[in-house]
Amino acid sequence: MNAGEINADEITVSEINVGEIDETLGKFLAENYTPERVQQLADRFQRTGFVKFDAHMRIVPEELINAVRAEADRLIREHKERRDLVLGTTGGTPRNLSVVKSQDVEQSDLIRAVTGSEVLLTFLAGITRERIIPEVSDDERYLITHQEFASDTHGWHWDDYSFAFNWALRMPPIASGGMVQAVPHTHWDKNDPRINETLCERQIDTYGLASGDLYLLRSDTTMHRTVPLAEDGAVRTMLVVSWSAERDLGKELTGNDRWWENPEAGAARPVHRAA
Repeated sequence: MNAGEINADEITVSEINVGEIDETLGKFLAENYTPERVQQLADRFQRTGFVKFDAHMRIVPEELINAVRAEADRLIREHKERRDLVLGTTGGTPRNLSVVKSQDVEQSDLIRAVTGSEVLLTFLAGITRERIIPEVSDDERYLITHQEFASDTHGWHWDDYSFAFNWALRMPPIASGGMVQAVPHTHWDKNDPRINETLCERQIDTYGLASGDLYLLRSDTTMHRTVPLAEDGAVRTMLVVSWSAERDLGKELTGNDRWWENPEAGAARPVHRAA
């Protein structure tokens, strides 16, 4: 089995009633999280801009994670588009991966229902300590990224909106690159991104991930990337959900750098992946 694959026996998906997802999540969260635990996570989020929900601390029942993974697999088969480019507004950092655009991800009733759950948003707002608003530009509401070749990466960057809720649906072993890295409390100037200067000045936090992990990211002030894959076949599939805070409402999106939607965006320069 290739790295990142899930045994077929593990992705048998029960019938999911999307109308019952709020009830399911409400019961699950009430059983697994006390108010004190939420406050501990909120403290961590304030310090690091990153909170991981793994097998020891699930936020979504495993059957829902499996169902979302199966939906992502289907969408990748039907809609993926390859990107190999560097981006000027992040100092020439690379994007070597395939994507499924937001409008295609939105075809999934299940993904919309789980990620739009009021119960989930209210719970996560206890960690962010501010209201989470599911209002972003149409092209940034969802993104599936799929990496499968040596050196594939979503290079150092920030996001336009305050919060990202990321689903590590398929991850290779750490030895093959199953990690994300983050530098919290930073600032994105698209005209002078200073990526390398920031890396020299600040500590880099590195987080190992396994298939099925989820994490909440303060994505506009935490510079972050996926560590490049070490080998072909070390599959990494992520579902990224972007959310706003009050400060994001009505913001102007600048930089002509929306590479996932348009590989010919002005800030993007194509590069050729080695055979």
